[in-house]
Amino acid sequence: MKNIFIEGIQGAGKSTLVRRLSEALPAYRTYHEGDLSPVDLAWCSYMTEDQFEAILKKYEPFRDEIIQYTAQESDRRITAYTRILTDIPAFYSEMESFEIYNGRVSFEQFREIIFRRYEAFSSDGNVFECAFFQNSIETMMLFYQLPNEAIMRFYEAAYALLKGKHFKMLYLDSQDIRSDILKIKAERSDVNGTEMWFPLMMSYLKASPYGETHQCSTLDDLVAHLTRRRHLEKEIIKSILGEDAALLRAKEYEMQAVLDALV
Repeated sequence: MKNIFIEGIQGAGKSTLVRRLSEALPAYRTYHEGDLSPVDLAWCSYMTEDQFEAILKKYEPFRDEIIQYTAQESDRRITAYTRILTDIPAFYSEMESFEIYNGRVSFEQFREIIFRRYEAFSSDGNVFECAFFQNSIETMMLFYQLPNEAIMRFYEAAYALLKGKHFKMLYLDSQDIRSDILKIKAERSDVNGTEMWFPLMMSYLKASPYGETHQCSTLDDLVAHLTRRRHLEKEIIKSILGEDAALLRAKEYEMQAVLDALV
């Protein structure tokens, strides 16, 4: 059984493909962003034992729920905090501060944590949503502002740790990033039509060191960033992943062809 990594630019249809694979491959375990994943830490806090105990003490009313969504890994506690329901907004912002993405730790620490988890990963038959490119590459591009060559070296080392572990990437290649962004901009709104996703995405880009340096503030800036990211990801696929990755035209693929690519 493979370990399937689903990637692509925002709006490419990753969640839809993950759902369709889950239906077609019921023996596989599926990990979405924010789950307690063995390879990814998106939307998860990464705390020392002392930090975790302090959180339990501070948020005693839902202590049991915090523990329910927490895993221990060596000397760290990993909590899928977005899975916890509470009407205390400060809880989410405090837990977010313990994430490793978006420049919250040094690049050396970030790299060491990611690689240690890749090296320890040992199971088969998993489907991972956005667990190889999206959160890591955004952090390296926008927050560490690494040159493409340095990001390529990161992925050479990352792939070396995963290539012998039945790694397979399915990459949804967006043909029109602007149209995809405009579509999810409209779709991801509340019942009153108020946009939810796009303002957060723009705030994320604008507040990043890259966004500040380049004064990013418009849809054009977001499209330009995602276009650059797509080119870089495709170069990594071509130069590093090779036959362990399959390019699919976003929203135009045949599901049987996808399953055939996994054989």
